[in-house]
Amino acid sequence: MKNNPNNRILAIFSTVCLMAVFLTSCEEEFLDAEPQSFFTPSNALDTPDGLNSILSQAMRNLRAEYYGDGAPMITENVFSEVSVEGTTDKSGPAQDLNLLILPDANLNSANTNRIGWFWQEFYKAIKYANTVIGRLDDAEFESEAQKNDILGRALFHRAYRYYRLTQQFGDIPLILEEVTSPRLDFVSTSRETILEKIQEDLNRAVPMVSETANNGDVNRAAVQHLLTKVNLALGDFDEAIASASAVIDGGGYALMTERFGVDAGDPTKDVTWDLHQVENKSIPGNTEAILNVIDRLGYEDNGDFGGGTSIMRQAVPLWWRFINTPDGQNGMSDNPGIEIDQVLQYGRGIGRNRGTAYSTEQIWDNANNDERFKDGNWVEMEDMLYNAPSLKDAGNPYYGENLELYLPDGTPLCSDTIRNWYDFPHYKLYVDDPLAVKPSGGHGDWYVYRLAETYLLRAEAYFWKDNLAAAAADINAVRLRAKADPITAAEVNIDYILDERARELYYEENRKTELTRIAFIFAKTGKTAYNGQSYSLDNFSQKNFWYDRIMEVTDFYNIGLKTIHGDEYTMSPYHVLWPVPASAINANTQGHINQNEGYPGAESNVPPLTTIPDVD
Repeated sequence: MKNNPNNRILAIFSTVCLMAVFLTSCEEEFLDAEPQSFFTPSNALDTPDGLNSILSQAMRNLRAEYYGDGAPMITENVFSEVSVEGTTDKSGPAQDLNLLILPDANLNSANTNRIGWFWQEFYKAIKYANTVIGRLDDAEFESEAQKNDILGRALFHRAYRYYRLTQQFGDIPLILEEVTSPRLDFVSTSRETILEKIQEDLNRAVPMVSETANNGDVNRAAVQHLLTKVNLALGDFDEAIASASAVIDGGGYALMTERFGVDAGDPTKDVTWDLHQVENKSIPGNTEAILNVIDRLGYEDNGDFGGGTSIMRQAVPLWWRFINTPDGQNGMSDNPGIEIDQVLQYGRGIGRNRGTAYSTEQIWDNANNDERFKDGNWVEMEDMLYNAPSLKDAGNPYYGENLELYLPDGTPLCSDTIRNWYDFPHYKLYVDDPLAVKPSGGHGDWYVYRLAETYLLRAEAYFWKDNLAAAAADINAVRLRAKADPITAAEVNIDYILDERARELYYEENRKTELTRIAFIFAKTGKTAYNGQSYSLDNFSQKNFWYDRIMEVTDFYNIGLKTIHGDEYTMSPYHVLWPVPASAINANTQGHINQNEGYPGAESNVPPLTTIPDVD
């Protein structure tokens, strides 16, 4: 076997076991995580094809955040102000955060949360990137450009995960090389040090990565878009403006302002609708898409996150039960094929990703002609109809009438307004599901980076620089495309930027990541926020903008609200950072991984590394 490429397979396989020990435990389930799909003799790691196959696994890993039942994306949403966990008939979902979010809790389940998924899967993707980076010199390439493109994309994938992890967990282990033998000596590196490293890597990657790429792969604009986020996180606002401008002003990208795609001939629709239909997201005419993940009917399922988007199941309310007519009759049915068939129109939602009043009502005050909130694109519960066939059979006058929430005396007609009654963006959440009798949300591509966000990132950088006129111009580029009223420079602050992000990027952006990034900027700069508060890194886990923002604009965690099961929504400032899974800390017997303040184990913390040891 000395010269057999299988030797490399065995070396990598030991790394899989190592990472399993580090991230969770070396369980059979992890060992079965498709190692043969890329580390095989036919995909030897000394060829460009073999290296690209590993990067394909990194893209597949990235894709999994957005798909399936209890998708990890939901955890990003519910740890922000745009959504809460809406499952109200049992204990366990992430609602009573003070009680449930602990290092040794179940942190990776559709029935609880996906905090542990991010830790485990993002480090798995870092392993993929490090393997490619470490083996480049063993491979032969057709050209230096081909080699550089592979290296640049590997640097992107590593930086993408470290950017996210540093906003989710703060100080974490920094691994920059392929690990080929068991290690139990990992140590935490400071968040700032990691961000500086990935900023350096992304600047290096920009000229390496091709300007164009196949759908579902990394291109130069995606690198620059991520670099903009990292520049912001470090407080390098001039650099953030430059990297965002490189995308906005070059590379052929433009906001979509004209009708296009599958429904272009339907006069009842608009460009906002077109932009978010899954069939349109990756077509050549869509000049706004920067980085998409690809999912099509017939694609191989991705473990727990296969089976399509499931987005209508996750984010649409459970409208088909527990809503009565004003005369006390059951008003709703999810049966397909009935006269008023609303399950095919809206999907059979369960309200897991429950939009808050902030994201479904407050930010739409004075929406006027905003296409994102107009009838047909946006659904208010009162737009839906009493459709139970039993009502028609009984001659009930409410059959086919619009829903009502209260009787004139204030008596509610819905028994669970958390899960069953909230408005939602139909244009974003509708995904045809032809294989399901009662649709959950079928297969389709999803945006990771889109030019509208690039504009809003540059607007934010201008805000931090106090160039409010330029910030307003970038915000208005996004608003005017949606036919929304423009704003003035005097209206620009972080409150407005976050509102616009929520209007434009709901269930696209990684909201907890971005809100925490902004909280860190306030703490680093000491700049007074619009709420009159100033913050510091010295007591970040006790007082931070992330927590104050959520308490300010949502009415779940701050009023003692309880579910019908009796669980109370609670949250504390230290939840700005997630707990490092106890399994990772406990297995690391020869090193020291810090726990975040507020969680058990933090009392044993040691200062994190602030320099990066040389990599052999």
